[in-house]
Amino acid sequence: MRTIFCAAAGLAAIVFTPVFAQKQNAQAKPPVDWTVMHAQVILDSLGFSPGIVDGREGQSLTAALKGFQSTRGLKTTGTLDRATLSALHPYRERRPVTRVTLDPAMLQGPFFNPLPKDPQDQAKLPALGYTRPLEKLAEMFHTTPEVLVELNPGGAAIAPGATFVFPNVVAGSREYQGELKPEWRQTLTDLNVDARQPAGDHLVVDKSEKVLKVFDANDKLVAQFSASMGSQHDPLPIGTWKINVIDTNPKFHYNPDLFWDAKRDDEKAMLPPGPNGPVGVVWLDLSKEHYGIHGTPEPQNIGRSQSHGCIRLANWDAARLALMIKPGAEAVFQE
Repeated sequence: MRTIFCAAAGLAAIVFTPVFAQKQNAQAKPPVDWTVMHAQVILDSLGFSPGIVDGREGQSLTAALKGFQSTRGLKTTGTLDRATLSALHPYRERRPVTRVTLDPAMLQGPFFNPLPKDPQDQAKLPALGYTRPLEKLAEMFHTTPEVLVELNPGGAAIAPGATFVFPNVVAGSREYQGELKPEWRQTLTDLNVDARQPAGDHLVVDKSEKVLKVFDANDKLVAQFSASMGSQHDPLPIGTWKINVIDTNPKFHYNPDLFWDAKRDDEKAMLPPGPNGPVGVVWLDLSKEHYGIHGTPEPQNIGRSQSHGCIRLANWDAARLALMIKPGAEAVFQE
């Protein structure tokens, strides 16, 4: 869980502060590779999530490329080799970045900065929302605040009417089907989740590859997401399970008895919904008691940190999965 309190609901004029850029320089991060970013936004749009869209190579991009390559009959190198670039070429009209003029809805709160760590203090909030508009915009465009600063050097106030450069993961359609709750529709919009998603029949969580794969009724791979799964204390429950319920914008019942790292004096608490909640924006409940597939407030750690046995996806990927799969679907967890 991320640190959290203090509320300032509604709009705010925040600056793309150069502090982020200074930290990046201190860590000697490589510059944005525009070919890599172009591949990332295309893969993201095709349902093979590269994780954080940042224009840099890494394990999430490698996994996404392998998934994409397997569906095109290519050698699964996990690299942007010549054959893979050719396979991505038909989708080149989706450019790596886009300029977006902010509107009031994109900057709507409430915001809580900082958020409290303690579950009892979190339970007192109306929502576990974003800490500031910059964080909301980063998740909206499937990246991090640091990357947004890097794409928009010089600093500028975040306010309605301002225009900034973002990774081009803008949803092509927001015509969400079915009787969805208005707040869930808004969440899907805020996360740039395209309304047009493939129909998934079953899924496989692969521990060795650190991915969740979605297959259609013909056992064809139609989507793949980087995932965090299990730990030494709470290992991934290997086996075949069912998805019981899909709970959107869920509340979270914090029970310290179920957490090995809970504080001795922790008490049970009902935490409000929100993207910065322990399970993010959606919970797919499994037939294995106390286990589920869900979002996370820390998308940059997906595949790099351990969980309490559940399967964590970036919020935008968990939301996409919720549109692809239905209750009753089979979920296979394998080594």
